[in-house]
Amino acid sequence: MSNQARGSFEVKVTPQPPQDGVGDPAVGRMAIEKHFHGDLQGVGKGQMLAVGTAVEGSAAYVALERVSGSVHGRHGSFALQHSGTMHRGAPQLSVTIVPDSGTEQLTGIAGRLEIIIANGEHAYVLEYSLPVA
Repeated sequence: MSNQARGSFEVKVTPQPPQDGVGDPAVGRMAIEKHFHGDLQGVGKGQMLAVGTAVEGSAAYVALERVSGSVHGRHGSFALQHSGTMHRGAPQLSVTIVPDSGTEQLTGIAGRLEIIIANGEHAYVLEYSLPVA
């Protein structure tokens, strides 16, 4: 990837009630909302599914999120796909930009997002490419 955007974000996770007769109640469903600051300015909104296990520190989640705002001053939106696992406390996370999900000045955006959590604060590094404007 040829570009990097860095900054911080706040995230709000709101548990959603199970849908009657749909799915397994052991799979948690949450609404997510993020506010990004720094090189990426905007709001992310999406849905997350998560499941824990009987072993402490082992779990998994998947999420889809639409981010609307600007990246280095280019306005538009794009979608992110999250896939995360914890194996007895060891995390593995992949967050990728959904191909062809970019709009407006972010049309053609590709890449991945790294989430960094330290001292209770959330930060990101977005590695991305965009077609030449």
